[in-house]
Amino acid sequence: MPFFTLLQHRLNAALRSKRKLLQTNGFEERCAVMGIVNSKYTNASHAVGKKTVISVDTAVDRIGVGNFQRKVLFATGTCFMADSVQVMLLSILTHKLQREWMFSDTIASMITSCLFAGATIGTLILGPLGDRIGRKPVLIAAATIISMFGFCTALCPNYMTLFPIIFSIGFGIGGLTVPFDILAEFLTTETRGYYLLFIKFFWTAGSMLIPILAYVTFEVYDSWRLFAGLCIIPCLLSLVLGCLYVPESPRWLVAKGKNDKALAILRKAAASNGMDPYEIFPLNIELANEETEHADFSELFTPRWKKTTLTLGSLWAMYCFCFYGAIMVVTRIFDETDDPNSPDFDYVAIFLSSAAELLGTTLTILLIDRIGRVKTLIGAFFSAGISLLILCVLPEFTSRAMLIFFALVGRAAEMSSACVVWISTTELLSTEILSTGHSAVNAIARTGAFFSPYLVDEQNALWIVGVVLFFVNLFSAVLASSLIETKGVELGKAVLIEEARSQEQDDNKSQQELTMPVYLHMSDEF
Repeated sequence: MPFFTLLQHRLNAALRSKRKLLQTNGFEERCAVMGIVNSKYTNASHAVGKKTVISVDTAVDRIGVGNFQRKVLFATGTCFMADSVQVMLLSILTHKLQREWMFSDTIASMITSCLFAGATIGTLILGPLGDRIGRKPVLIAAATIISMFGFCTALCPNYMTLFPIIFSIGFGIGGLTVPFDILAEFLTTETRGYYLLFIKFFWTAGSMLIPILAYVTFEVYDSWRLFAGLCIIPCLLSLVLGCLYVPESPRWLVAKGKNDKALAILRKAAASNGMDPYEIFPLNIELANEETEHADFSELFTPRWKKTTLTLGSLWAMYCFCFYGAIMVVTRIFDETDDPNSPDFDYVAIFLSSAAELLGTTLTILLIDRIGRVKTLIGAFFSAGISLLILCVLPEFTSRAMLIFFALVGRAAEMSSACVVWISTTELLSTEILSTGHSAVNAIARTGAFFSPYLVDEQNALWIVGVVLFFVNLFSAVLASSLIETKGVELGKAVLIEEARSQEQDDNKSQQELTMPVYLHMSDEF
């Protein structure tokens, strides 16, 4: 008996220990066998033998939003900052190197396109890998690739060596859809819309950082290599923070049958948010198994997902084409090379147009949960098209202040459309195909972005660039109107709404077909 008494005291002490509270492997089973349950950590019935099964959505709702989500947001947000830094870096660096190494406009466009080509391949490989081996390993791998090859950019001796290095950076960027998905899977239904938008502020921070670094390194130190070297700092930061703060996705773990590990992570998240993990998730709580499917690209084209895939893929391709086109056309318009005594670029104008993305993200936060995703997206595309058309048609006939204004509106609207497209994709796709689907549409998007440098090429007149961007944005607005509204819908459940809607339409059609002969017969009698 002394042995069992000692064991009982030790188990009770373990329940009060924070370390033991957060380590559940085998612990619950020992407590259940011994019949030792602290009432603080059970439900009101104290019925340990009766298991309570809850869904992952319910579990995520229980932990709320707090310090844990802020850490994940900061870690995943720096990944987006790394992405924007690399894109903005190329939009400026290619112009700088073109003067130093004397290569053609076509070569400059090819260098930029290499980034998007690499991103296309990266999304096709790293995205599905996130559905197979987990979200976190892919995040770490992507951040490592970008950091390593980003540093190599500063060592390039000529433009030929830039091609494989920029391609490799793009490959790493292709995996950066996964951090966005990780953050989404830790958010409640009510807070997901506006909270996911905060990650876009990190993108904007990266865009605003580039003209500052460019001015210091180009105008003060006259060193593009220092510029490229400093630009890897956000990449290294994302790598460190990803290792420290980002756990594996509980939704992915449940989909793989690792429910105990998922519950352990959720308990740690609850503790990080200042809650008692065993009060939120008592010992008799279990996570419900979810139906799993084999996630590959063929699944996206089954009858259940085909329409959603094609719609999202088209929107991603057009939004990326216009988004990156807007970045490059602003750089082209404010590239001051005619006066040898002037700076290489109009850094103030580029900085202000980048800062406009703050406005776009803020407006989206205010609107997305009020008027919905679809209406916000339609308005953003239409505003972007009009602004970029005016910006490209009137550069020689209007003042610098007006050009900066339309650049601000254009960049803000394009950022708003980007925010909504990212969020809608995450909300429309279910967990088992989320990384695969997100990567597939992102690969299509990078293909669209691949062609944007050739549109903005110096050989094409600016008014042609403006007209093309206007019509692509206009068509995107029309296509966006066909999306399912996901405001207030649980993650991945929107497809059920679409299926119910289709079933209702089929039932109505069948009812009309059944009643039609009756009306025809009655008309014949009269």
